[in-house]
Amino acid sequence: MDSEKLRTKFLEFFKERGHTVVPSSSLLPTDPSVLLTTAGMQQFKKYFTGELDAKKDFILRNGTAAKGTASIQKSFRTSDIDEVGDERHLTFFEMMGNFSFGGYFKKEAIQYAYDFIVKELGLQIDYVSVFAGEPFDSAQGKSAILADLESEQIWKSIDQNIVVKKFGRADNFWGPTGKEGPCGPTTEIYVNGVEIWNIVFNQYYQHKDKRLEPLETSGIDTGMGLERLAMVSQEKKNVFETDLFQPLLNLLPQDIPERTKRVLADHARAIAFLISDGVRPSNKEQGYVLRKLIRRSIVHAEALDIKNLLKAVVEKYQFVYSNLRLEEIFSVFEEENTRFQATFKNGMKEMQGMEKINAEIAFKLYESYGLPYEVIKELGNEKTKDLKREDFDKEFARHQEISRAGQERKFGGHGLLLDTGELKAANEEELKIVTRLHTTTHLLQAALRKVLGENVHQAGSDITAERTRFDFTFDRKLTADEIKKTEDLINQAIEKDLSMGFEQMPFKKAIESGALYSPKEKYPEVVKVYTAKDQKTGEVFSKELCGGPHVPRTIEIGRVKIIKEEAASAGVRRIRAILV
Repeated sequence: MDSEKLRTKFLEFFKERGHTVVPSSSLLPTDPSVLLTTAGMQQFKKYFTGELDAKKDFILRNGTAAKGTASIQKSFRTSDIDEVGDERHLTFFEMMGNFSFGGYFKKEAIQYAYDFIVKELGLQIDYVSVFAGEPFDSAQGKSAILADLESEQIWKSIDQNIVVKKFGRADNFWGPTGKEGPCGPTTEIYVNGVEIWNIVFNQYYQHKDKRLEPLETSGIDTGMGLERLAMVSQEKKNVFETDLFQPLLNLLPQDIPERTKRVLADHARAIAFLISDGVRPSNKEQGYVLRKLIRRSIVHAEALDIKNLLKAVVEKYQFVYSNLRLEEIFSVFEEENTRFQATFKNGMKEMQGMEKINAEIAFKLYESYGLPYEVIKELGNEKTKDLKREDFDKEFARHQEISRAGQERKFGGHGLLLDTGELKAANEEELKIVTRLHTTTHLLQAALRKVLGENVHQAGSDITAERTRFDFTFDRKLTADEIKKTEDLINQAIEKDLSMGFEQMPFKKAIESGALYSPKEKYPEVVKVYTAKDQKTGEVFSKELCGGPHVPRTIEIGRVKIIKEEAASAGVRRIRAILV
C-alpha cells in the first residue's frame, strides 16, 4: 500500500471513531524545553497537563466533544544525524498518532491499534511488548513503578495467541518531551521484526528532579512512523526502498555509494521542511542544525545538483504541506551554499597542513571556516581517526560557557532583565525598546485583520531589542501591496497618538467585549484588556487580552518597518518588523 493511501486510511480510521483530525504543527515547537518538534504529542502537551480543555477545543460536527485527536506530525530527531545512511535512521520523519485527554484509555487504545494493523491493513503482528515495572532507585532519584499487567491482559483478551514480551524502562516507558512533562508506560507493536507503533499511557508527570506524580487526568499518546509503516506494508527491507524515498534516490547516479545516496535523500527532506517552517542557517540552535545538514549535503554531493532533490521533495509533499515553496527553499540553500564554498577551500587547505586533528583543533576549524564536525571527520581521513563527537561537543559547550559568561558581564552579571518567553531584554534600554515593539505587535495584528480579514489570528510572537517576530494564521503569501497597506496602517495608528490603556475584567466579559485572545492559552479568571484608542473620536484600533508591558501612547513607538514576510508552518505566516 503506497504512503498516500496509508495517510488517508489512518486519518479516516480515527475520524470514523470520533476523533478530530488536527493538522501538523510546525517543526519549531512552542515548548522552549526542546529544540525541534520530536513527537506528535508536543502540540497537545497542555491538554495532557490540564492547562487546556480538550472537551471545549475539539468538537465534532454534531456538536459533541471528540473522543480524541489524530494527526500526522512533522518530526525531527537531531540525535540521529550521525547515524543517517544505515538501514533505519532518519532526521526528518512523519509521526502518525492518536491522542486522548481523559477520555478512553488502555482498552480502547490497544483495540484501535489492533484493528488498524490487523483488520484495516491486513498485517500480522509478530509480538507486542509491555512495561515490566521498575523498583525504586535512590541513586537516580527514580520512583518505583508497577508492572503494566493490565495491558498484557487486554492484549490476551483480544487475541489469546498473541506473544507478549516484557521490557524495562529503557524500552517501555516513554517521556517526557523536554526536561519535564507527562509520561508513562508503553505498549509497542512489532511487525516483520520492526517496532512500528508505540502506545504511551500518560499516567504520570515527571518533574525536573525525575520525581513522578500521578496525573489528575490520564491520557493516550501514540506514535507510529509513516516511513516504518510504509516499509512493512510495502514489504521492503528498509525505509529507503519505500515510495517515500525512491523518487529522490532515482535522481541520483547509481554508481555512488548507497550510504551517500541515503544521506542526500534524508537531508534533502530535512532541509526543505526546516526552511519552510522558518529556520535559517546560523551557528546556534535550529539554525545550526540546518547549516550542518546543508553543508554536509554539499560535501557528500560533490558535483551533484542538490536542487533536483529539493524539487522532488516539494513535488512529493506539497499536496500535504502547502507551505513548501521551492523558490524560498532554493534561495536559502543557495545563500548558504555560496557562503560555505567561500570558506570551504580555505578550510581544506588548513586541514591538509595538519598532522593530527583533535577536538580543540576541530572546533577552531569550525569556528574559523564553518566546517561542521561531520565534514572534518569524514574528510580528515587518518588525521581524525581519534576525533570523537563527544569531545567536539564538550569543546563546543566550553566555548558557549565562555560566551555566556561574557554576556553576563555585559548585562551586569545577572543575565536578562526581562524574559517572559515572548519578550526578552538585557537592560533598561532594551526594556524600553521591547515595550515599544510589544505594542507594535498589537497594532500589527489589528492592521493585518483590516487588510486580510478577520480570519487572521495570532499564532505566536517573539520580541527582542532587534525586532518583533509575529506569527499569524493565513493560508498564502502576502502580496507586496498587502504588506505596504499593513505597514502604512500601523504607522498611521502611531501618528494618531492613540492611548494604550488597559482595563481589568472577568475573562468571560473580556471575550464578550470583542477583545482578541488565543484559544490555546490558559487565562486567569480576571484578565487585562489593552485597547489602542483614539481619545478624540473614541475609535478603537486594537483590543487584546495581554499582560503588558506597553507604551502609554502609540506616538512613543516611532516608526515601524516590515522587513520580511514568510511561511512559519502550514497555514501560518510570519512577519518580522523593526523600529526605524
